[in-house]
This record gives sequence, C-alpha cells and structure tokens, in this order.
Amino acid sequence: MIGIIDYGVGNIGSIRNGLEFLKIPYVISHKTKDLSSCQGIILPGVGAFESAIKKLKSYDLVDFIKDYSKKNKKLLGICLGMQLLLEKSYEGGEHKGLCLIEGSVEKIKNSPRKIHIGWNKVESKNNTFKSGYGYFVHSYKCVLKNQKLVLGETFYGEKITAVFNYNNILGIQFHPEKSQTYGLSILKNFYEQSI
Repeated sequence: MIGIIDYGVGNIGSIRNGLEFLKIPYVISHKTKDLSSCQGIILPGVGAFESAIKKLKSYDLVDFIKDYSKKNKKLLGICLGMQLLLEKSYEGGEHKGLCLIEGSVEKIKNSPRKIHIGWNKVESKNNTFKSGYGYFVHSYKCVLKNQKLVLGETFYGEKITAVFNYNNILGIQFHPEKSQTYGLSILKNFYEQSI
C-alpha cells in the first residue's frame, strides 16, 4: 500500500490517477495512523514552500515524515514535495525544510521564462536511472551539497537537479504522474521497491 500525504498542497488527483492506471493500491490521508502502515509514502506539492511547511506542521506531519524515513521505508517527494525534503528554501525569504537532505532550494537564475513549465529532457547521470522526458512546473531548484546523490538533470538556462536519491528517499522535480510512460515507470518502480 502506498500512502499519498494529503495536506492541502498537492497534485493528488493526478497522482491518484497514475496509481490507479498502474493498479497500485493506495490511501490518501493526512492522518499519521493511516500513513504509518504504508510501505511507501508520496509527498506531493504544488505552490509555495512556506505555506506547504506550515500545512505539514498543522497536521503534525513534519516529525512523522522524519521518523518514517528513519525506518528505511520508501519516501518519494514530487515537485514541491521534493524541495521540502531539503534543509531550507529561499523562496519568499528563508524557510526551514524537513532537513532530510543537505542542501537548499534556490531561484532558477538563468531561465528563459519566469517558470520552467512543460516537457524537458531528463539526462541520467549514471546507469541507475533512465533518461527520458518529464513534465516540469517550477521556478525554484534543489541545490544539493552532495552532488553524488543526483541521478538525473535537466537544462533550463542552467543545469537543474531533476532526480536525487539518498538511501530510501527519492526526490523528483518533474511530475512523474503527468510524464506518460516514462513517469509512470518511475511510479511503478517506486512501488515495487517499497513492497
């Protein structure tokens, strides 16, 4: 069973549709009692970093997510959910993240447009992750202290981390649930590695 964290800031509908297409069992909840028994958890997110962290705190999910990740269970952060996994963000000031990954969330400096939106190539940095095309919607990027954690990059005025992995934690900047066969294969692999 995969748990989708429902905290009012996310692309839950499209993730649900993707899991249903793949026939993956799931639960959508903000209650820790529902999520704690899940073999893997997805942290979605669309919007601003500060409001997302506040929402997680309001549902007492910050400590739960940290504790869950320490149990070696699979955790997938998508888009803003990926960014929340880092130590801090400079979006609209400086805000503390979940501190599961060393690094910060920073503005994309050399972007042709204000928001990186649409399809873009994800280039694999090693053989553990396949290259493909992902659907992106973001204006901030993850800057990791340990670049060895980066599995895939994209280019939008500059190199941008598209995928990172640290032990049981996977972060994806693009929306796999909207990225057709390429993205759905990532969700399928996440589920298969969780069970």
